[in-house]
Amino acid sequence: MACPMQFICRALRTVGLVLFYYVFSIGITFYNKWLMKDFHFPLFMTLVHLTIIFCFSTLTRSAMQCWTGKPRVTLSWKVYLSKVAPTALATALDIGLSNWSFLFITISLYTMTKSSAVLFILFFSLVFKLEEPNPFLILVVLLIASGLFMFTLKSTQFNLEGFIMVLLASFIGGIRWTLTQVLMQKSELGLQNPIDTMYHLQPLMLLGLFPLFLLNEGLSVSTTEKLFRVSEVSHLFYSLVTLSVGGVLAFGLGFSEFLLVSRTSSLTLSIAGIFKEVCTLLLAVEFMGDKMSTVNWLGFAVCLSGISLHIGLKTYYNKGMAHVGVGNSICNSFTWHS
Repeated sequence: MACPMQFICRALRTVGLVLFYYVFSIGITFYNKWLMKDFHFPLFMTLVHLTIIFCFSTLTRSAMQCWTGKPRVTLSWKVYLSKVAPTALATALDIGLSNWSFLFITISLYTMTKSSAVLFILFFSLVFKLEEPNPFLILVVLLIASGLFMFTLKSTQFNLEGFIMVLLASFIGGIRWTLTQVLMQKSELGLQNPIDTMYHLQPLMLLGLFPLFLLNEGLSVSTTEKLFRVSEVSHLFYSLVTLSVGGVLAFGLGFSEFLLVSRTSSLTLSIAGIFKEVCTLLLAVEFMGDKMSTVNWLGFAVCLSGISLHIGLKTYYNKGMAHVGVGNSICNSFTWHS
């Protein structure tokens, strides 16, 4: 009786962790899209989110240090600027452009286009020799690329500006996740725990995104009645609360991903990521009024088959290895668009 009970408990725990991850992953996508309808400052929103993530990661690190009695890793300035800065800049641009695109495109087009990040992740993984080249990767690329083409073909809600933004974010995301994997797998840096990685990334991400914010939104934000020229305190309080909720969701997403990987496996996160994309599209069609034709759905299915093949190949080739990097596993779920 012990074995069946253990299996049931393990299955229930996995389902619970996946649902916990879905709440933050799907929640932040719809929340950011909803917020962008009235608050047209995506880069300022992203800066607020990064600040909140830094505060929460700092508190979490302190709690972990008190619990374990062991000091958390703190990098020297030289290592910090030379090793972490490129990853931080790529991450800031990926997230900033992703959030910016919500001003122009639907959730379904965003979700589908963002899934193309795996193409760029594959490319940069081959460049950095993190991935072994094999002929099946050509099939993966063809499936995902053709699926994306079919999804955007004759789309009635297609917006070129937003599409280019997400595609550029996906390209930078390929660099981001490849550098993140390298960063987290360097044992001498001691950043294997994503909480420590988030703690070290956020300040440089803020600095990297701030000039772009000043150039595009600085004057508008400083004169908007939603923040600095507010007529009623209640309006300011509402703006701060809605921005803070997004920050909490962003931190919760990173934490839930780590929790799911550490308690189950990277494969579980990758598979959960596929079903998350399906759920996101279904919810977008049902509640956000997104329109999808039969060809669009077929393109989505073709793209998912390419992603599934990629996950299957990684699982096969990683069999027998000591571990699969957490950074690499997270990138397969195409998430953390704060």
